[in-house]
Amino acid sequence: MSTTTVLPRTAETATIGRQTLAETLRLQLADEIVRGVLLPGTALDETDLATRFAVSRTPVREAIRLLAASGLVETTAHRAAAVARPTPERLASMFEVMAELEALCAGLAAERMTVGERHELEAAHEELRALIHSGDPQRYHEVNEAFHAVIYAGTHNTYLAELTLATRTRVSPFRRAQFRNLGRLAKSHVEHDRAVVAILRGDREGAIGAMRAHIKTVCEAYWTYAEGL
Repeated sequence: MSTTTVLPRTAETATIGRQTLAETLRLQLADEIVRGVLLPGTALDETDLATRFAVSRTPVREAIRLLAASGLVETTAHRAAAVARPTPERLASMFEVMAELEALCAGLAAERMTVGERHELEAAHEELRALIHSGDPQRYHEVNEAFHAVIYAGTHNTYLAELTLATRTRVSPFRRAQFRNLGRLAKSHVEHDRAVVAILRGDREGAIGAMRAHIKTVCEAYWTYAEGL
């Protein structure tokens, strides 16, 4: 790779906003993989990437590890990591599981969230509303992650929260990509609103149905985005 991409940085162990340098690299590379800039089978040489981003190999190595955890990269001993996009069947299966886990979380949150957690959920929901008109899908994605994390915490079931977050990490690049669809931010917020209303009412079945429908729509929105690449 001949060009150098300059990333904002102070020290490689410092955070950039709320992200570590490795996480910033992960998001950049994940975006390029999902958009098809980096094609399946493309080798991810640590030295080349370090030169491109003007960093040492340490954050590059960590970013590749994070990408492997999300299924976007395959790593093999004694060989450079390579881009590996999940098959459509595999990705559909991942979204299917994600929908059920998120639905379970929403249902339990409707029953178990404390007053303080409900206020936190409302605050995150309102922040997303304010971001709809900003045209910044990256920032919306970041706050959206926090919104869902509040729901996971509201289950008061740490194992379920950990399992859901792990699955979310694997599909995160694809969930992020669908926000590039025209009008998707506003539609996502409407879907969230149905889940939030049900949770705040303590309506477990309503929350389950709303969240399951939301994730299924996210999956459909991703395929719409992918077809246009």
